[in-house]
Amino acid sequence: MNDYPIDTLIQTLRESSQKRRESFGYEQRRIALTNLAKTVRRNRLEIIAALGQDQGKASDEVDVVEIIPTLSEISHAISHLARWMRPRRVWPTPLMIGTTTRILPQAKGVVLVIAPWNFPLLLALGPVASAIAAGNAVVLKPSEMTPATSALLVKICAQAFPDGLVQVVEGGPEVSRALLTQRFDHIFFTGSPAVGRIVMQAAAHHLTPVTLELGGKSPVILTHDADLVDAARWIVWGKGVNAGQICVAPDHVFVPQSLLESFAQTIEAQFALSYGADVGASPDYCQIVNQRHFSRLMALMDDAVQKGATVRVFGQDQPERTKIAPRLLLGTTPEMEISQEEIFGPLLPLIPYDDLSEVIAKVNASPKPLILYIFAKSRSVISRISGATQSGSVGVNLTLMPFIHGNIGFGGVGASGMGEGHGRAGFDTFSHLKPVMKNQFTLLTLLFPPYGSRVKRMVRLLLAYLK
Repeated sequence: MNDYPIDTLIQTLRESSQKRRESFGYEQRRIALTNLAKTVRRNRLEIIAALGQDQGKASDEVDVVEIIPTLSEISHAISHLARWMRPRRVWPTPLMIGTTTRILPQAKGVVLVIAPWNFPLLLALGPVASAIAAGNAVVLKPSEMTPATSALLVKICAQAFPDGLVQVVEGGPEVSRALLTQRFDHIFFTGSPAVGRIVMQAAAHHLTPVTLELGGKSPVILTHDADLVDAARWIVWGKGVNAGQICVAPDHVFVPQSLLESFAQTIEAQFALSYGADVGASPDYCQIVNQRHFSRLMALMDDAVQKGATVRVFGQDQPERTKIAPRLLLGTTPEMEISQEEIFGPLLPLIPYDDLSEVIAKVNASPKPLILYIFAKSRSVISRISGATQSGSVGVNLTLMPFIHGNIGFGGVGASGMGEGHGRAGFDTFSHLKPVMKNQFTLLTLLFPPYGSRVKRMVRLLLAYLK
């Protein structure tokens, strides 16, 4: 927690943001983003150490899923910044002939980024980079559940940015609550739907716009013609990275009944190829973030077993390190807690089906997921599933990747979130896209009063044209 009141901090940032409004142009933003990238590179070993301390992550995994995507996000913003900032021409509609309009991207002001614990570097600095690219001052609230990384973010931002641009505020839930009482110009939150509701309710007091990247139970649909080995490779990677503690991790897999056993064996073989025979003991496989989440996952599994599910375990748990070996669950039913709650861990139910229509109906009867995965070869089947279901994104014959694609926005729909981040979508999220419209020779003045025969003739012409 900082040594000065939060309201004073916000007021100081707001004053500096207002002074900087005209001077914080392309060059200043490019320099700030470049300094951020350099600082991340310079602190790479400390980042690896911090994430190893907080989550038991292997150094290679930190590079692959935290540092490289963060640098990619920053680099993408730097490369495209000039084009994103440029006023955007808008073609006139027939009634607007004689006017010219430009969309002017403008910084919103002071924004709040609340980052989660599961990717404490990427999901903190990624939105910060978008906000800086858009010209804003930023308050960053990292998660208290990853304290070493949180402390390092204070250092990184202090090294990278001038005073009054980015302020990191550490602390627990009480600090988040205090921040949410303040007036911001935008709030970007990544986390659970339960906390997302609290954020949205608090934002409503000041009518603050929000972006919510939440989660949910992201399903996988495996079809009869899928390549089982390739599907297993992607699903194991999506479930093994961060021990499944990812909002876009495969939550459960719908498998054709005739392929259920062979696919379960393929998953088991792929876990062994990726992490060794005892996955829980692998140095490449990280721990559950804390004891509370460890206990939650074990309770989900125990509830499923008590209600009739069978479990296949790929290694030994290490409770003292809060490491849970991956598990397949067979025979799960809707009344089990694991079928109702987002798993957010290395437990993977395989759900058999005979008719694809039933799977589509089940997906549509559930809250809309952040992402839906399809493993299939048939274009018509892929098109059918994509068109008949609703989700934030769709991944075909892959997992996780849509989340880090710089040229597409990423976000949820319904219970899985609202708004988008990443790339240009992130820049636009933190910008007010202000239309500036100029009159050149518009004929609409012919419709001004006094109303008489001239206006009546114009109205008849317009009604005929617009029919």
